Amino acid sequence: MDSLTSWARKTTTTFAELRMSVMPRSEVDEPGEGLAYQLRHWPDLSGARTADMLRALSVMSHRPVNRRWILASTRLTAVEVDNLIARLIAQDAVTVIDTGRYAGLGAG
Repeated sequence: MDSLTSWARKTTTTFAELRMSVMPRSEVDEPGEGLAYQLRHWPDLSGARTADMLRALSVMSHRPVNRRWILASTRLTAVEVDNLIARLIAQDAVTVIDTGRYAGLGAG
């Protein structure tokens, strides 16, 4: 049970944690930083399915995740993540959330 708890802590995060990890726009050097993606409907993957891709989509169906989370939580390469995100956006399969809007909240 201890390993399950450890795995759950590693693979799950709250939206607040996503919000807190967002860097100011001026410090962004990776594409898509400051954006989170939540699945609206299951996309057409036609032949491009991998376990890591399905794992990311499964989490995205429950909560928003950012590009950094996908890279850290799967074995997908940066190019594969960018292609997946582009495909999801093209299919209107995700809601794109600009987490930068929330960066100043809670600071005070």
